[in-house]
Amino acid sequence: MASQALPERETGVGAIHALPSPYLLFLGDTVEPGYAKTAFGLRDWAGDRCLGEWSLPAATVSTGLPRLTPAEAAAQGARSMIIGVASPGGAIPVSWMPELIAALDAGLDLVAGMHVLLTSITPLRELAARRGRRLIDLRVPPPSLPVANGRKRTGRRLLTVGTDCALGKKYTALAIARGLVERGVDATFRASGQTGIMIAGQGIALDAVVADFASGAAELLSPDADADHLDVIEGQGSLYHPAYAPVSLALLHGSQPDLFVVCHQPGREAVLGFPGYPLPSIETVIERTVLLGQLTNPAIRCVGISLNTAGMTEDEAEQLIAATSARLGLPVADPIRGGPAFQRLLDACQA
Repeated sequence: MASQALPERETGVGAIHALPSPYLLFLGDTVEPGYAKTAFGLRDWAGDRCLGEWSLPAATVSTGLPRLTPAEAAAQGARSMIIGVASPGGAIPVSWMPELIAALDAGLDLVAGMHVLLTSITPLRELAARRGRRLIDLRVPPPSLPVANGRKRTGRRLLTVGTDCALGKKYTALAIARGLVERGVDATFRASGQTGIMIAGQGIALDAVVADFASGAAELLSPDADADHLDVIEGQGSLYHPAYAPVSLALLHGSQPDLFVVCHQPGREAVLGFPGYPLPSIETVIERTVLLGQLTNPAIRCVGISLNTAGMTEDEAEQLIAATSARLGLPVADPIRGGPAFQRLLDACQA
């Protein structure tokens, strides 16, 4: 998919990150496309800042960008290498170290949104100091976060929720925010994860926040606003995910969404990385999101469904979208495909 124009944004909450571009995207030794969502997100939403990709021989995932070594990328004008992987637990494997060192030696800064911080790795920290390079960690929450207060804030909010992780919550939020802005709506994309922060330039990585303060961080992420303003908040994980449900719940309670859109990937039968956990139905996710979301916003409601139909033909996607809409009585669309179905979803988000 070609690079997409970003929705206009206002100054919001969370550190503002002016990342050194152009970027070289590092895919490590990734074999699961879902774990390379950072690289794909940057390719699709910040493609004008992406120069190429680099990976270890064991990797089977590619963004389709030119393959460049760190030295080749630096020679072509790259200023940083971004770790484009969001692996479970956010670890930085020892096998990646030679390539990270090579990037610093080539004159590139390193950028990561991993739970393991670049600055915590002594060899990288010492080499960066010697080379005059920066180590930029994005998965660092703001200091002095408050405990949530549950106070109803002014303005309106829409949250993307999912039947699983890594299936389109970020893309959906970005597409909805952009589509509404193009209609003249006062809307802002709010990033709650590392990839969204890289794309938007600001936000709060909710999964890096101590549990007691996570809902408070979500409150800060979408502060008081004008009555006609809509914050479109990037969802995280899934309420049915055995590992990430706590983050999803904190984001739901803290963001206090008036509206939500359920994101789903047809054909996925089990939670990514957890084959013993079957995916819930869309209907079940709607029911539970309303039930739990009513704690901080009794008026919460589902306004539509986003289907990730990548890999389907146009006819297959259209038929599934129409059938799902008829079954649920809600607007259903693939925001990346766009078209009349997506315009109907935007109508529901705007109403």
